[in-house]
Amino acid sequence: MSYDLNDAQPQMAPIGELIPDGTFAKVRLTVRPGGVDGATPMDTKLLKASQSSDAKMLDCEFTILEGPHARRKFWQSFTVAGGKVDEKGQSIGWKISKSTFRAMVDSALGLDPRDESPDAKAKRVLPGLKHLDGIVFAARIMVEPASNPQYRDQNRIANVVLPDEPQHAAIMRGETVPPEPVNAPPRKATSAPAPGWQAPTPAWGAQPQAPAAAPAWGAQAPAPQPTQQSPAQQSPASPPSASGGAPATGMPAWLNG
Repeated sequence: MSYDLNDAQPQMAPIGELIPDGTFAKVRLTVRPGGVDGATPMDTKLLKASQSSDAKMLDCEFTILEGPHARRKFWQSFTVAGGKVDEKGQSIGWKISKSTFRAMVDSALGLDPRDESPDAKAKRVLPGLKHLDGIVFAARIMVEPASNPQYRDQNRIANVVLPDEPQHAAIMRGETVPPEPVNAPPRKATSAPAPGWQAPTPAWGAQPQAPAAAPAWGAQAPAPQPTQQSPAQQSPASPPSASGGAPATGMPAWLNG
C-alpha cells in the first residue's frame, strides 16, 4: 500500500490570514443557527441574539467556492430585527440587511435588479430566512479594520456583485477577476491598551464547529460568530441550480427559474 500525494490540493493559508481586500469571488452562504426564533415557523431557533441590544441577527458563514482562495471562509452577522430604529420606528439594521439579501437573490439567479416584473418579484419573496441557507452568489470582499486593538481586522462582504455589473458573469463562471480594493479607513479604537498589554489569542483562532450540510438546492455536494473568524478547511461545492421544479422537501419559489 502507498499514499499518492500528487493530487492533493494546495495547503490552506495560515490560520487568521485575511482574504485580500477587494477580492471578487463566488461564495456560498451557510446559516449558523443561534437558538432564537425568527418571524416565521421555518425560522424557529434560527437567529442569534445580540449581546448588547435587542437586535436579532442572522449569523452567516461564507465559503469561497472557486479560484485562488477556494475553501476560505469568513463570517458576518446581519440584523433582521431590533437594534437602532429610524424616525418611523423601523429597524435600521433590517433595512440594510434586506437590501443585501435582495442583492444576493438577484446575483444568484441572474435577475436584473431593475426587473420589477411579476415573475422577478415572485422570486424575491422568501417564506423564511432559512431559505437563504446555501445560496451561491458573486461578492466583493473587503477587509474591515478592527475598532479595538484587542481584536484583529476581519473580512466581510463589501458588496454583492449584481448581474448588471461587468464582473458578475466571470465570477459566476469561476474565473479570477482582478481585485478592486475598498481600502476601508481604520475605525477609532474604543479604548487604548494598557502599557505592556499583549493581545490574547482570540476565540476565532480555534477551529469552528462544522456546520450542518447545505440543502440540496444550495450545492450538489456536502457543504463545506459574528465575523472575525479564521478560515476552515472544507471542499467547495457546486452552485445551486436555478431551474427545475421545487423538490418535495419544499424549496424557495424564487429558485425555480
